[in-house]
Amino acid sequence: MGAFLLITLGVALSKSNTARAVIRPAIRAQVVRAGVDLLPMVAFLACALGLAVIGQTVFLLNRFGAENYAGMVMVTVVVRELGPIVAALLVMARVGAANVVELGTARALGAVEALDALGIDPIHYLVVPRVIGLALAIFSLTIYLIFIALVSGYLFAFIEQVPLEPGKYFAQLADALLWQDFVLLALKTVCYGMLIAIITCYQGLAAPLRLDEVSRATTKAIAKCVVGMVLLDAVFIVVYLVV
Repeated sequence: MGAFLLITLGVALSKSNTARAVIRPAIRAQVVRAGVDLLPMVAFLACALGLAVIGQTVFLLNRFGAENYAGMVMVTVVVRELGPIVAALLVMARVGAANVVELGTARALGAVEALDALGIDPIHYLVVPRVIGLALAIFSLTIYLIFIALVSGYLFAFIEQVPLEPGKYFAQLADALLWQDFVLLALKTVCYGMLIAIITCYQGLAAPLRLDEVSRATTKAIAKCVVGMVLLDAVFIVVYLVV
């Protein structure tokens, strides 16, 4: 899989100016598929996250007289951890699994070999758009999810009559956010997207599959994605502590 990653990065860099009229629409299609089409589901999950986590957290902090720590808790829990991982898991479940099925079926039916026979690099045509598209989609969905979750969480706290003014709440969030949070959030979400795309494409393309083996390859890819995201999240936790 490491070799597959290096090959994909090499093809992306060496053929960045090749067949732009074909690759750019493919990237846009992946962004729409993994990003725009998932906006309603992300909005629903963000509202649920805001009501279940943020609203109750603010309510409990106020109950124990620790409302001044609301901004720091929200940044740590939502911005650094829950926002990126929830968006990545949703994309993995909806799009990552579909990648394995599509590419595994194409490999089983000989479509990948047909592309190679026509002089079309399968990595450039099938993998690179997915890697770029999923990276951009998860980054955008994470920003969207965090914003809705923070707003809906405060609305829940407002309904519970928590004496925390909107200006004070968002001022705490602004004070808790550091420039490192924006950089690491962008880097983390892009890495999640690349990880999911590489693993799912690898499972679909790396070895010839029979049609009855596609479902097993999909299950294996999802398990590897979950393990990979947990390990990547652990790395970023260490980075946050160091920085």
